[in-house]
Amino acid sequence: MGFWIFMMVMSLLIPLSMIGFGTYFRKKVPKKINYLYGYRTPMSMKNKDTWDFAHRYFGRLWFIMGWIVLFITILAMIALLGKDTDTIGNLGAIITLLQCIPLLGEIIPTERALKKNFDEDGNRR
Repeated sequence: MGFWIFMMVMSLLIPLSMIGFGTYFRKKVPKKINYLYGYRTPMSMKNKDTWDFAHRYFGRLWFIMGWIVLFITILAMIALLGKDTDTIGNLGAIITLLQCIPLLGEIIPTERALKKNFDEDGNRR
C-alpha cells in the first residue's frame, strides 16, 4: 500500500503542475519577455502582445487539460489499488509517460493560435 501511495503522489505531479501553472499564466503573465521561465517560443517572444497572448492561451489550455489528466490519472491509479509493486511501478511509469503528451502537446494549438492572430512580425491581424 505504501508503494501505491508513493506512485499515486508521483503520478499526480504533472497534472497538478499543469493546473497550477495554467492558473498562474492565465492570471499573471510574466511582466518581461525573458529566457528563464514562461512560454518561450520564437513567436511568443516577438513582442509584449504575443507574449501576453501566448501565456493566457497556453495557461487556459494547461488548466483545462490538467484537470482532465488529473481525473484520468486518479481513475487509473485507483484501478491499480491492491496490485503487486511491479504492476504498480510499471503502469505508474506508463501513466506518467502518457501524461507528457498533453503536457507538451499544448504547444501545437498555442502556436497555431499565435499564427492565426499575429503575422510573422508579431503584429495583430
